[in-house]
Amino acid sequence: MKVKFTVNGKRETVDVEPRKTLADALREDMGLTGTHLGCEHGVCGACTVLVDGEPVRACLMFAVQAEGSSVTTVEGMAGDDGTWHPLQRAFCDHHGLQCGFCTPGMLMSALHLLHRETEPSRERIREELSGNICRCTGYVGIVDAVEAAAKEMNLAAGEQTMEGAVHEPAGETPATAIPTSDKLAEAGDLVQPDSPGGRSAPRP
Repeated sequence: MKVKFTVNGKRETVDVEPRKTLADALREDMGLTGTHLGCEHGVCGACTVLVDGEPVRACLMFAVQAEGSSVTTVEGMAGDDGTWHPLQRAFCDHHGLQCGFCTPGMLMSALHLLHRETEPSRERIREELSGNICRCTGYVGIVDAVEAAAKEMNLAAGEQTMEGAVHEPAGETPATAIPTSDKLAEAGDLVQPDSPGGRSAPRP
């Protein structure tokens, strides 16, 4: 049966058997082999993808269940120009991977965390990634990587905010905020304080 959904921002239509898993559809029908299959029982977390922003085990979800949904895989993390996501760079810089088999699922779980929390503690990072099993790293490098990526993303967000803000020079008032005397005179609002009768009168 035909299923339509969005994968990494692109609308896709696949013809699959009702029993086919999302993981198999991504790998076999779309060529997105970054989604790995480990235990195929939903335990190891290697097949984790984001469906409508939430992490799911692609080995336990049928492709037909994704109808109308938005799916993000590890291939969708990089920018349109191929620039790596801060998480991807951090995993390399902080030795957050060795064999790399668990890495796509780790990245998806970490991405979900950083979308919700900008400054997660190391305890929160460990908690969020507790559903992903790694047999190589001992997890310390992974936690270091997520922590470093969070800092980089916060710094980038702060710089964008600063660039978008408009600042006036200190001690100066925008010229447009002070009407000139000529303009006031033309409007008849510039007055002399010592006019007869104690009332101000327009300057002739």
